[in-house]
Amino acid sequence: MRAAVCREGEFGVREIARPEPGPRQVLLRVLRAGICGSDLHARVHCDETADLISEAGYDDFMRTDQDVVLGHEFVGEVVSYGPDCRKRWKPGTRVVSLPIRRTDGEVQLTGLSALAPGAFAEFVLADESVTMPVPEQLPTDLAALTEPLAVGLHAVERSDIGRGEVAVVVGCGPIGLAVILMLKARGVRTVVASDYSPARRALAKTCGAQIVVDPAHDDLVEAIPARGNHFHTGPALLGFALDSMRQLQSIPGLPWWKLMGVGERLGQVPKGPVVFECVGVPGMIDRLATTMPYRSRIVVAGVCMEPDTIRPALVSNKEIDLRFVFGYDPDEFRETLHLLADRKIDARPLLTGTVGLDGVAAAFEALGDPETHAKILVDPASDALTP
Repeated sequence: MRAAVCREGEFGVREIARPEPGPRQVLLRVLRAGICGSDLHARVHCDETADLISEAGYDDFMRTDQDVVLGHEFVGEVVSYGPDCRKRWKPGTRVVSLPIRRTDGEVQLTGLSALAPGAFAEFVLADESVTMPVPEQLPTDLAALTEPLAVGLHAVERSDIGRGEVAVVVGCGPIGLAVILMLKARGVRTVVASDYSPARRALAKTCGAQIVVDPAHDDLVEAIPARGNHFHTGPALLGFALDSMRQLQSIPGLPWWKLMGVGERLGQVPKGPVVFECVGVPGMIDRLATTMPYRSRIVVAGVCMEPDTIRPALVSNKEIDLRFVFGYDPDEFRETLHLLADRKIDARPLLTGTVGLDGVAAAFEALGDPETHAKILVDPASDALTP
C-alpha cells in the first residue's frame, strides 16, 4: 500500500506492506485522516517528547531516526477482521476509532509509534473494542473530526463549568475551537476567546464565542464580563469579606454563617472565570495565574513540551485551581461522534483543505500559517498536492 512515511522530519510517499489484522483488530481502508497539532510537533521534536513520555511508562513513542506513518485522527471503512473479533460490522461500513491498539501484546499509540502505523496511508489497523460505526447522516469529512473534538469535550467536562459561568479560551487553534464548540453544546452562555490571528478570531466567533480579543492590542482581563464577583487584588477581596460580614450580621434573627451558606449555594461567593489554556507555550500558565481574577479555574489543554515554571505561592494565595487534561474517555469519544451526527455542533468551519498522500508535506507547511488553515484532511484516494 502507499503511505506517507516520516523520517528525520521529512515525508516521502512509499510502497509499504499492507497491515494484517491481529487478534481483536479490524483492517480499515482510510477515507480521511486529520493532521493534528501533535503531528506537527512530533515531526520535528519527537525525540524530546519520547524522552518525556518514557518517564510516564510508554517507551515506544516515535523517534526521528525511525520510519513512522503518522495519522491518529481518522475515519475508514471496514475491510476485514483478525482472530477473536466479534465482526460487528459488514465490510464497507464507515467507522471511527480511538487511536490505541495492541501490537504483540503491548498497547501502542496509533500514528505516534513506529510499531503502530497511522492513517496517512491507504489502510490502518484499529482495535475492534474502541471502534464505532459512523451514523449514516454524518459526512465523512466531519466524522474525521471526532478525535480532536473529543479532546475539547473532555476539557469542558473536566472543567465542571456551569452554564452561567464565564468561559475564557486562550488560543484558538483546532483544540481551542473544539473547546468553544463544546462549551456552546453544553449551554455555556458567555465565551471569551483570545488569539493573535485574525483568521482564528473569526473562526472562534463562528464557533460561538461572544467576545473575541486580540491580545496584541486589547487587555484580555478587561474584556471578561465580571459577573459582579471577580476580584483582582487581595485587598479588594478582603474588603468584600468585611462588607459582607457587616451586612450579614445586620440581619436580625438569622445566623450569619447560615446566610453565608445560602450565598454559596446561590453562587454569590467570589470566584473568577473558567479559563482554558489552549496554547501550550512556556510561561502561559504563570501569566494566566498572575492576571486572572482570584479563584479562577485554569484548565490546561495546551500541551507544553518544554520545561516551565509557575510560582506556587502566587497560585496558592489567589486560590487558583489548576486542572491538567489530556485526551478523552471512550464515552466522550462516542458522544462527540453523535453530537456531530445530530448537528448539535457545527464543525464545518474548521475544515479548510484536503490533500492526497503526495500532498502531506505541503499540508504540514501550510499549517504553519494560522491565517490560511485550521484543519487539513488527508484523503489517500485524492491526487491533490496542495490544500
